Amino acid sequence: MKQRSDYTFKYNKEQGRHGWLRLTPAYSIKLVKEILNLDGLFAEENYQISILDPFCGTATTGIVAAEHGFNCSLYDINPFLVWFGTIKSSNFDTNVLNEMMKITIDGLKEVTLDKSDVWVPPMRNIERWWSSSTLLALGNLRSFLSETWGEPTMEGEQNLIWIAFARLVIDCSAADFNHISVSFKEETQDFGSDIFKNMFMERLRMIVDSAKNELTGHVRIYHNDSRYLEVPETYDLVITSPPYPNRISYIRELRPYMYWLKFLSSGEEAGEIDWKAIGGTWGSATSKLHTWEQITPTLPQRLLDVCNRIENADEKNGRTMALYVKKFFDDMYLHLSNLRNHLNDHASINYILGNSSFYGNYVETDLIIEEMLNGLGYRNIKSQIIRKRNSKSHLYEYNITANWWK
Repeated sequence: MKQRSDYTFKYNKEQGRHGWLRLTPAYSIKLVKEILNLDGLFAEENYQISILDPFCGTATTGIVAAEHGFNCSLYDINPFLVWFGTIKSSNFDTNVLNEMMKITIDGLKEVTLDKSDVWVPPMRNIERWWSSSTLLALGNLRSFLSETWGEPTMEGEQNLIWIAFARLVIDCSAADFNHISVSFKEETQDFGSDIFKNMFMERLRMIVDSAKNELTGHVRIYHNDSRYLEVPETYDLVITSPPYPNRISYIRELRPYMYWLKFLSSGEEAGEIDWKAIGGTWGSATSKLHTWEQITPTLPQRLLDVCNRIENADEKNGRTMALYVKKFFDDMYLHLSNLRNHLNDHASINYILGNSSFYGNYVETDLIIEEMLNGLGYRNIKSQIIRKRNSKSHLYEYNITANWWK
């Protein structure tokens, strides 16, 4: 089994809208297209089906669906991802885009990027991310963009300005996300004023050019807790990838974007979003896990057994990790149970999920989810390994599929 980087975010980098901002956990547009094709949905008579992604991330499922003429509903608990996905899946007026580019180019010529009295976000250890001169440049650029175009909103061409700024924020940082945890280069970089302005405009041009390609389908995105979907719609097909049971911060890569675009103002807010994610991942979740109470009456014995082994494997952190794993699957059970109320007869579901390991104890995600689906009345339940993951030899990514009918 190969690692299949073409099934990961790496494949999306040069694919128009899909390459606007990176998110390592994102799956590739190629995988979504293959799932759609396997379900035989590219025939014209199937375009009226309704598609759902309850953990939308960077809206990959929705945009692929819209590019092929389908309508799709997306959900996420993170307000930044709801904003980003909404803008990323919108259609734009070319004349407005061209005028926006002209105003921005002309305005940048007059901007000074070394004024010291500018706002920068209250990020912890911010000096590890950017040098002092780069922080000033980003702060001054942000001030100019805000004065010219206002703050991010849920509609309008001007939001592409902010996506370009977010792209610049991460591209000029010292962070490296090619590992399970964030690492940093030994030195931060300094940029001259003209180089910095050119870097921003290069990213804006790329984003604006790809935004001119019209989407023929329609995407709706909701700010929603997917454990308790509260919407009137029902769906024929689900393609999604929830967080994996690996206790990685749900928003670790998103923090720079969210702070600079003012979707976050404190570490406490970041920790609260992490806690609300499936499983409860990082920050305040560590203490909250110890007062958490299981909601699902009965969880699979396979899960309870591995949780016992994890708890006994490490005297210091074993109990916290075991509680995390149990809560992850308790949350997933709540989601899959609630999901049934929003599925049409003969609906099919596709869940891209990975297994994990704690102290050498493998959490068999595919088998645990299969048992849950069976207990909830889903049918034709199957799992297929789609790729080997980069880290350990026994870590894989699966497509767990099933059907639902009453």
